[in-house]
Amino acid sequence: MRWKNGRFAELDDRERLTSEQIGVPLGERATMVQFSSAFCSPCRATRVLLADIAGKVEGVVAVEIDAEDRLALVRELDIMRTPTVLILDAEGVVTTRASGLPRRDQVLSALNAAIVGHE
Repeated sequence: MRWKNGRFAELDDRERLTSEQIGVPLGERATMVQFSSAFCSPCRATRVLLADIAGKVEGVVAVEIDAEDRLALVRELDIMRTPTVLILDAEGVVTTRASGLPRRDQVLSALNAAIVGHE
């Protein structure tokens, strides 16, 4: 499991999330959705990383969802651990996901793929 930690995987069966489901408007170019839990140290580091990237990449929004508060959505999306990060394109289609703390270059690469794939 350690080798998969934080790595993004492309999805074959793509789901779509709406702004109502995540609680904020989708980003103009992409949205990063993080599922977290209260006592998760990697969740805090992931939150800081995603917020920093969203602040620097135009049209990208970072959203954090408390997994315990949104169990129905967690089950629907088959979230097995925290943090789990979903990258959505401009239309809310989940293009990639990662479990565990991702590295900055991994997030930027996944974002680029979502943005370029949608343009």
